[in-house]
Amino acid sequence: MSAVRLCTSKAAQIDTVLEQLKQHVLNLRNKGTLVKNTSEYKKQLMAENERLKREVEDLKQQLIDVETANGRKQFIAQPKKDTVTKETVNSASSKSSITTVAAQSAAPPVSSAKAEKKKAAKKQAKPTQQPKDAATPPADVSRLDMRVGFIRSAKLHPDADGLYLEEIDCGESEPRQVISGLVKHIPIEQMQERPCVVLCNLKPAKMRGIMSHAMVMCASTPEKVEILCPPCGSKPGDKVTVEGFPGTPDQQLNPKKKVFEAIQPDFLVSPEGNALYKGVEWKINGQCVTSPSMRGCGIK
Repeated sequence: MSAVRLCTSKAAQIDTVLEQLKQHVLNLRNKGTLVKNTSEYKKQLMAENERLKREVEDLKQQLIDVETANGRKQFIAQPKKDTVTKETVNSASSKSSITTVAAQSAAPPVSSAKAEKKKAAKKQAKPTQQPKDAATPPADVSRLDMRVGFIRSAKLHPDADGLYLEEIDCGESEPRQVISGLVKHIPIEQMQERPCVVLCNLKPAKMRGIMSHAMVMCASTPEKVEILCPPCGSKPGDKVTVEGFPGTPDQQLNPKKKVFEAIQPDFLVSPEGNALYKGVEWKINGQCVTSPSMRGCGIK
């Protein structure tokens, strides 16, 4: 109870001092001594103001001491530094976010960057391509797989009157099925059990629904066609060679490359009846391939 009384007494003293100050100001005005523009008046007011401030601070401190002694916790107002700091931090954070977003928008996407790296790696790993001339052998007769064949049997194609369907032994485990457009030029009885020369590495082709796996080589003009004859003593599978062209035949000619079409114009039957490529004789086991009766004509 004594603490409460003391606080009340101090508050009453503060009110009294303030009332005295107000009265003092009123008295000065009433007496006509208030001169606003003089330095002396300003000094008096400043001195009086300082005195009153000190008294008020003394009274406040006394009141705090009394309350603290009686166990009342004091809360002292802090300057609003935290608020300023938070605002500053928020502003800085906002600026940082804007900068980050700008940087991200300026930078290329991660997936795009990875794709570019993969492309660069592939380009480095890719071997340098050889010139086409070095990689592709020249189109000459050495790329053709021509062999001795033996026609076991021949019959008319079931769906084409101008085609023969033949079974030809080419020195392999099984005979080849071959289709030839020779019906108008060679009677069917002359197509039975006879030797021939066969081009074996053409790509198999379907002719009127039946696959053909080789081609019989013939001396040919628009009016007449006859099958080329291997030399006596040759057997199915023996290879045709041309001196000066020692290359290895393609496993299978690519029809898109038109290799045979590039080579065929240089085939010719000599005046002696020998098959030639660029003037050089076709040979099997050292002997010439011949045409029975045709001379100076092409071969296909």
